[in-house]
Amino acid sequence: MANIDWKNLSFGYTKTNYNVRCYFRDGKWGHLEISSEETINIHMAATALHYGQEAFEGLKAFTGKDGQTRVFRWEENAKRLQRSAEAILMEAVPTALFKEAMETVIKLNKDYIPPYGTGSSLYLRPLLIGSGPQVGVKPAAEYLFVIFATPVGPYFKEGFKPVDVEIVRDYDRAAPQGTGNVKVGGNYAASLRAGVRAHEEGYAASLFLDSKTKTYIDEAGPANFFGIKEGKYITPDSPSILPSITNMSLRTLADDMGLKVERRHITVDELDSFDEVGACGTAAVISPIKKIHDRNTNINYMYCKDGHAGPISTKLYKTLQGIQMGEIEDIHHWNTIIK
Repeated sequence: MANIDWKNLSFGYTKTNYNVRCYFRDGKWGHLEISSEETINIHMAATALHYGQEAFEGLKAFTGKDGQTRVFRWEENAKRLQRSAEAILMEAVPTALFKEAMETVIKLNKDYIPPYGTGSSLYLRPLLIGSGPQVGVKPAAEYLFVIFATPVGPYFKEGFKPVDVEIVRDYDRAAPQGTGNVKVGGNYAASLRAGVRAHEEGYAASLFLDSKTKTYIDEAGPANFFGIKEGKYITPDSPSILPSITNMSLRTLADDMGLKVERRHITVDELDSFDEVGACGTAAVISPIKKIHDRNTNINYMYCKDGHAGPISTKLYKTLQGIQMGEIEDIHHWNTIIK
């Protein structure tokens, strides 16, 4: 076991022993390679560097109550990486290769899987890049698939405690018919200025609106948005939102709890009517929101008035984490146990 303060990990990079790599060359994927190198030797004309042919994923491995290692819904990550590859004309990673790489990197870095009860996990970052050289604007002929692993704590330093976010109208994360619905680097590059400014102004994240009308809630910084009211779990429906695997799972759990689930447009004006709101994603799971500040109108939408997350958000969070940790029966068969 690595000598790490597991309970006080931040969401950052910690060196582990190995990563795994595979190249697509001459029209086919090669064999999986094991590496201890933290760097990639890449051609200076690689399409990843010039034309943004790059996509990635994020998933976690957990030590369960029974001591077994679980990975949560990895098949959905494999599918999403394939959709991202197709969107920007990269060679998609076959599901079998994704599974082999994922299992290999977990086993090779088993000493870095945080113990049960620490609140931390082993974060896996699959990365697909255009590694072949092109000078003209066209797809590469060669691609590199990598998965590295690093132990992490909560994405927001507050953990499962209410945070403040701010609505921004002067930046867009993605265009209406762009790449907002796939996990490619350009979306995150476009969000950086707003995100850094939000932190400087005392907020945990930016809340983006749709780029066409600035009327509807879009993404909550690096995560999906949801709201609770009148026995309903409501989350935005937009072609520029990344389909979150966590949000997908929460919708199922909300339905199990007897809530009505709605995916639809949510206007800014509707924020005042929610009992609970939050951001959800693999990194954060759920971050309950205490205040949404509209920096244009200076209006504040307040939640969690007692300083604690709402009861439904809390139950959803504990249920999802309980399934991931093997504390609650996995009736939907979401977990894969790594032997």
